[in-house]
Amino acid sequence: MPPGPPPLPTAPVKGSPLVLSVSRRMLWVGSAAIPLHNITWVDAYRMKPDRVSAAARLLAWLVGAVLVYLLGNSATDGDAGGNGNLWILVVAVGLAVGLKGLFVSAQPVLAVETASGSKAIVTLPSMDELRQIAGRIAHAIDHPEAEFTTLVQQYNNTNNYGPVVSMRDGRGNTGFKL
Repeated sequence: MPPGPPPLPTAPVKGSPLVLSVSRRMLWVGSAAIPLHNITWVDAYRMKPDRVSAAARLLAWLVGAVLVYLLGNSATDGDAGGNGNLWILVVAVGLAVGLKGLFVSAQPVLAVETASGSKAIVTLPSMDELRQIAGRIAHAIDHPEAEFTTLVQQYNNTNNYGPVVSMRDGRGNTGFKL
């Protein structure tokens, strides 16, 4: 029997605190319920950010900014007036925000994959805590009497702020919208 649940985190990492628990052969991730017999894979690892998508968004933003500038400049017959400094500021802010997405470091996550291929992904600052939770979930799969509760943080790699469970590795998945 594994030791008691890991200590509860005190500071949120990303998103809101979320209760992760195993009770009566169900894994609860917030309000999402996953039957333990449907779990095919549990792992704690560092998820690398999608730098290709971040670069594509940055490039699209820059192209859009240049097009708006050129359209605005041609509408005023090449007389930008005093707006040159404003455009430099807008482009600098856009670059700063866009470049941030390119240089974000990998974040520790706990992924629980089901037989259908969907994944519940949560995070904590410590890989050790995530590995302990993964071990407890794996233990609970083989031991029907096992139950535990802990707090984790929602990991959301999409622009949807409602889902508790992120769907990954599929076409057009946006996650559960609860």
